[in-house]
Amino acid sequence: QVQLVESGGGLVQAGDSLRLSCAASGRTFSSRTLGWFRQAPGKEREFVAAIRWSDSNIYYADSVKGRFTISRDNAKNTWYLQMNSLKPEDTAVYYCAASRSWATGQPTGRILYDHWGQGTQVTVSS
Repeated sequence: QVQLVESGGGLVQAGDSLRLSCAASGRTFSSRTLGWFRQAPGKEREFVAAIRWSDSNIYYADSVKGRFTISRDNAKNTWYLQMNSLKPEDTAVYYCAASRSWATGQPTGRILYDHWGQGTQVTVSS
């Protein structure tokens, strides 16, 4: 059974940095697309970043491009989201996600992902 556990959220001030981690267990993840999504109160869950298994291409939402960096460590079955220059509008619950093995499709779409973590809260004060 696949299990994803996020960590690293917290309360920070605008301009600060945080690094989120997603530790996966139960399967190997080198052949899966790995992503991060977020959901602010009253809003839909939205795409943040992803790294595709087939070619290691990386994708970012326009709102985080240049500030956030996604990375993965296949040996540890863990991926990360480094968040710099945080803004109050980045406040949300952040979820990590993994596709099934060998999945193809748009890495920015929620439908690609079969496995989700429970989320970690990130709050950025102004």
